[in-house]
Amino acid sequence: MRIRLGCEMTYDVPSPTPMIVILNVHHSRAGALEGPDHLITTPPVPVESYRDSFDNWCSRVVAPPGRFTIGVDCVIRDDGMPDQADWQAIQHPVEELPSETLLFLLGSRYCETDRLSADAWQMFGHTQPGWGRVQAICDFVHNHITFGYQYSRPTRTAAEAWSERVGVCRDYAHLAVTLCRAMNIPTRYCTGYITDIGLPPPYEAMDFAAWMEVYLGGRWHAFDPRNNAPRIGRIKIAHGRDAADVPLTHTFGPNVLSGFKVWAEEV
Repeated sequence: MRIRLGCEMTYDVPSPTPMIVILNVHHSRAGALEGPDHLITTPPVPVESYRDSFDNWCSRVVAPPGRFTIGVDCVIRDDGMPDQADWQAIQHPVEELPSETLLFLLGSRYCETDRLSADAWQMFGHTQPGWGRVQAICDFVHNHITFGYQYSRPTRTAAEAWSERVGVCRDYAHLAVTLCRAMNIPTRYCTGYITDIGLPPPYEAMDFAAWMEVYLGGRWHAFDPRNNAPRIGRIKIAHGRDAADVPLTHTFGPNVLSGFKVWAEEV
């Protein structure tokens, strides 16, 4: 299966504005790209790329005054299979976890494990450690939060999503990440594309998505508390502790986002 994916974001900036952009496909899927997913800017500006501390591919640009557009457009090959479940995947004791996973047990900007730890153990301490425990957390979060773009707020934390019970996909992910970490399961926040391939119409306007990856059975597995169902064409861009680590764009100055388009469809 071939999937065309990309995005276009238009900003109005009053003066030269530095930006960090995370829009390229994650290196774990880069080998499936049919060509480089270079960052495209209008007007053209120099692009400097680097790896961040989570090994995500980042780009640095300086947006000139006026209207500035950035984006990517590429085709990636996919096996066309929905997300795979592994109900035999075990939860590792903390003392046996690889050192590089321990960071994803800790609290972070949007994931206050200290505030939700007691609730997590009360609700999920009786569940069988492993895949079933993570799925139980996803089931709870999926039913606990009401989705709606009108509820979007960039400062909402997991504890606030817990109490307010509304949000968008990042809020579902933050709450599930926090509950998993509280149960001693390494969990990282992910951002990227999710297609509508295999789903019946009508389709909502395409947007970027947030989900999580948990470390079970010696490797990372994707879980999606927002959709809570296997999806075809899940393409990761970046992962980190939470949304603060992987903003699609980080601007260092006043700006207005005046245009936003995302696409991810079979070709």
